[in-house]
Amino acid sequence: MGFPEIRPRRLRTTPAMRRLVAETDVDPRSLILPLFVREGAVEPMPIPSMPGVVQHTLDTLRKTAVEAVEAGVGGLMLFAVPERKDAIGSGATDPSGILNVAIRELAAEVGGATVVMADLCLDEFTDHGHCGVLTPDGQVDNDATLERYAEMALAQAAAGVHLVGPSGMMDGQVGAIRSALDDAGHTDVGVLAYTAKYASAFFGPFRDAVESSLQGDRKTYQQDPANAVEALREAALDVAEGADMLIVKPALGYLDVVRRVKDAVQVPVAAYNVSGEYSMVEAAAAQGWIERERAILEILTSIRRAGADVVLTYWAVEAARLLRRV
Repeated sequence: MGFPEIRPRRLRTTPAMRRLVAETDVDPRSLILPLFVREGAVEPMPIPSMPGVVQHTLDTLRKTAVEAVEAGVGGLMLFAVPERKDAIGSGATDPSGILNVAIRELAAEVGGATVVMADLCLDEFTDHGHCGVLTPDGQVDNDATLERYAEMALAQAAAGVHLVGPSGMMDGQVGAIRSALDDAGHTDVGVLAYTAKYASAFFGPFRDAVESSLQGDRKTYQQDPANAVEALREAALDVAEGADMLIVKPALGYLDVVRRVKDAVQVPVAAYNVSGEYSMVEAAAAQGWIERERAILEILTSIRRAGADVVLTYWAVEAARLLRRV
């Protein structure tokens, strides 16, 4: 029998060799830690569908932020759980509302050492759970919602945010936010645009985390999972409107979209390793069905390999520490 003359396995022989020729890496600076803060909380509140993740008090939020910075994580993304909700999401623009208070706290605590980001959407603050204000017949009013987003952006900028993250998938949201920020002199505040946010089943645990009031679904404004070319159209629009970075969400079921968006634009691209992806791994690992730490790093590597410059993940701090040991 003949023997192979070319042996790719030579470059896999030792850990040092594999490390030397690795095509993709995950660095802690490329990870963003999503954080939930609950108004009025006196102790952290565990989220049953997301083992290891909590709704923070302001005190534990600050402590966790410091730990993330010390681990080398690149940024923090804030989500809020308010005590009261109403039809227009008033708490989102209230300077004393929990999200804006949390931004100020983190900007003061770690703002010089990391990137403080905040979700810019109304769903956490509305009693109907939709990402915008509603018409009398119960439909999401795109243009009226843009006015609320502009107000929300100004409130977050005043609180000290570095990047706002409009996630509502309203047409024209990036342009409306950029114009509002610039007109108010907040030209240094960036826009991390949720460009391709799909109407996904993998958001379920997140809705527990923010205690969503949603009845029905968001299929009229979030993208259809069947579509990829549509994401490229959304990406082109967001860049033209002034987005500084783009997000694809979820990540694992949409790695092809991450790659296509990355190839189509000249701004950094992020992908959100969402709650359902996190919870599936945690549940399987709890049963002993997979090797948890290997699975975490493999997932993050796959998202980076698909083209994501930045990954939002609930494992950010743990992964940063694991990477030091690899």
